[in-house]
Amino acid sequence: MHDNAERSRFELDVDGQVVFADYQRRDGLLVILYVYAPPPLRGTGASDRLMHAVARAARGEGRRIAALCGYAGAWLRAHKEHRDLLT
Repeated sequence: MHDNAERSRFELDVDGQVVFADYQRRDGLLVILYVYAPPPLRGTGASDRLMHAVARAARGEGRRIAALCGYAGAWLRAHKEHRDLLT
């Protein structure tokens, strides 16, 4: 995963296609605005791999995650090892 700080998004390149999560960093929070996967990557687990990396990044920065994106929120609730990050 790559943190594209210029575009405020985490990116994961999968065979030339990019899955990304738009974010904002705010006082101890990583706000996930939107997670997008190109149609050819949907259902392949690419977004899941991206979200694992996003959770590791948030934990490494000592931030909690505010998921404004429905997918990101559902993903965090479904992964008990990362649920503690969800605000």
